Amino acid sequence: MKIMLVAVNAKYIHSNLAIYSLYSYVREYQKDIILGEYTINQRNDEILKAIYRERPDILGFSCYIWNVSQILEIADAIHKVLPQTKVWLGGPEVSYDATKVMEDNDFITGIMRGEGEQTFAELMKHYLEKTNDISVIKGITWRSEENKVIENEARARIELDTIPFVHEKLPANRIVYYESSRGCPFSCSYCLSSVDKQLRFRDTERVKRELQYFLDKRVPQVKFVDRTFNCKAEHALEIWTYLKEHDNGITNFHFEIAADLLSDGEVTLLNSLRAGQVQLEIGVQSTNPRTLKAINRVMNFDKVAKRVGEVARKKNIHQHLDLIAGLPYEDLNSFQASFNAVYDLEPQQLQLGFLKVLKGSKMADEAATYECECQIQAPYEVLQTKWLSFADVLVLKQVEEMVEVYYNKAQFEKTIRQATKLFSTPFEFYQKLGAFYEVKQYDKKAHSRIRRYDILLEFLSGIKEIDLAYYKELMVFDLYAREKLKTRPTWASEAIKDKRQRDKDVHLERFHYAVDGEGEVLCEPMTILFNYQKRDVLTNNATWQKEVE
Repeated sequence: MKIMLVAVNAKYIHSNLAIYSLYSYVREYQKDIILGEYTINQRNDEILKAIYRERPDILGFSCYIWNVSQILEIADAIHKVLPQTKVWLGGPEVSYDATKVMEDNDFITGIMRGEGEQTFAELMKHYLEKTNDISVIKGITWRSEENKVIENEARARIELDTIPFVHEKLPANRIVYYESSRGCPFSCSYCLSSVDKQLRFRDTERVKRELQYFLDKRVPQVKFVDRTFNCKAEHALEIWTYLKEHDNGITNFHFEIAADLLSDGEVTLLNSLRAGQVQLEIGVQSTNPRTLKAINRVMNFDKVAKRVGEVARKKNIHQHLDLIAGLPYEDLNSFQASFNAVYDLEPQQLQLGFLKVLKGSKMADEAATYECECQIQAPYEVLQTKWLSFADVLVLKQVEEMVEVYYNKAQFEKTIRQATKLFSTPFEFYQKLGAFYEVKQYDKKAHSRIRRYDILLEFLSGIKEIDLAYYKELMVFDLYAREKLKTRPTWASEAIKDKRQRDKDVHLERFHYAVDGEGEVLCEPMTILFNYQKRDVLTNNATWQKEVE
């Protein structure tokens, strides 16, 4: 019998922790199991063909909001061309309304609800050894021969140390996902992690051994999926200390943390790490106290701001801060305040996301109270609320796009730093830039990086009483900080003639403004040399230095 576990990831570089965890847990059955990873960018018929050629007897899909619609279409097609194949689903997107999913899709054999390792092991025993009856397997919803959907008793949470090392089948050239804990100590109403109140940790010594495997393999990036990695201070401190002492100079580790929980000792340790060794994702979501209370989020923004600033001081750690639009009591003005407060912290990335009303979350139960309308299909994104109209959501969508293009990519660093000062707030800058894109219908097309500069220059040209020449020079600085251009922009001054320009690893540029500073101060002409062999680990921009005139 052949069992196939399938993941449809958001990007090729991603890997699916769930199917690797199931596979590692059933060592005695691994000879019968194959893994298949695809992406949402592949055509359904391409994935269908790959699965069909394997002709699995049992097919399992890992379901999330970003892939469930595509998976259901593929599973339906598989059932038609391989009617004897038993189709099982698992994952958060099908765990909380499993009976309805099966009633709506009669080609599904069953659904594994919640944590799947032990459930999968018992299912394998049922199918491969036929020594246990499906009616007694906890944690599943299944279809009887009479086509009746039956929901078995829920399964208790698993002890994490019973799960073998997941990554013996290490995915090549992909991000590795790793968990040292499950559950979350907080109760944020929009998050499914809050449903699991049983916060559990893997043994720290075991975690160290497993992390050493990644270090020895020189894996480029390991992302911890722990919901709040530093909720247990001694656990976080011990692991960060180990990573510092065993750094291989290559591997980057990503952690999702609560910045306001960081201790002085943790900040000191983080400041001592190799530049680029660690990156932090910090969910702020909102700075509105009433909003935070409504979503049961425990967060002290003053402490967050303080700790983010302390971590940023050493310029060795990439910080990614998140906001969520569409939360209760957050109107457009309130969200602007949240945006500006977080923007002022100068994170390397600012993620402006939109509320997703997830099945099984408390927010789903409270949606009617907040007059929250959302998409009927995954990803169930907010359309409007009592406080935020759909027109407001469209404004925030424009801001999201402009922030992603002009801020998060770190390719317009000096230009944007100065351009935002022309407006009363950073939010106003991005809002008006987004509106400009829409008026000019630039939002309907894909643009090259140079074209993005052209559009920004056109936008700035409409602002009275600014020295446009200064902004052109800032743009030239940003352009050459990222790469040595093959084609020089038309709005740049004449290039320097120097034999070193033939060297692909350096570039020389003449400036007439103090582009190396913070203000548009005229100065004597200066030459800057960009070195592409040495780059800033946080921005990927070339290092640079002034040339002696």
